[in-house]
Amino acid sequence: MSEDKRLKSGDAAPNFTLQNQDDVSVNLTDLKGKWVILYFYPKDNTPGCTVEAIDFSSFKQQLADKNTVVLGVSPDSVTSHRNFIAKQELTVGLLSDPEHDALEKYGAWGLKKNYGKEYYGVVRSTFLIDAEGKIAKAWYNVKAKGHAENVLQAVTQLQA
Repeated sequence: MSEDKRLKSGDAAPNFTLQNQDDVSVNLTDLKGKWVILYFYPKDNTPGCTVEAIDFSSFKQQLADKNTVVLGVSPDSVTSHRNFIAKQELTVGLLSDPEHDALEKYGAWGLKKNYGKEYYGVVRSTFLIDAEGKIAKAWYNVKAKGHAENVLQAVTQLQA
């Protein structure tokens, strides 16, 4: 995704409706009044994605105390998410986006390069959405390790 199409602080967070790990529809507008951490990741049960999901799970209570919900999004199926949550004992909600609807709206689906090959895939990205439904902060091309802690610090600072 080109830099000029990326979401930034102050932009309205694009709405979406996706199925969670329990086959329940989650619509962003239903979460108005809460802060939302929406993080996009490539694939369940892969090393970086597992680190990120476990880290966000470890901060779930601290974030809940700040009226903040954590939702991970990947193209994986609802069944894959259920298995990932069970295997890793995750406490965050995971949303299935096989059609890349939310991924594309948030600029988290784009051209990637690996070993000289180009392909489309998930750009690891996180969005902090405020209680009014606006982007408070956006991170693109994040490194999984330590990222959840950076997001927690941003929530704390922005809510102060």
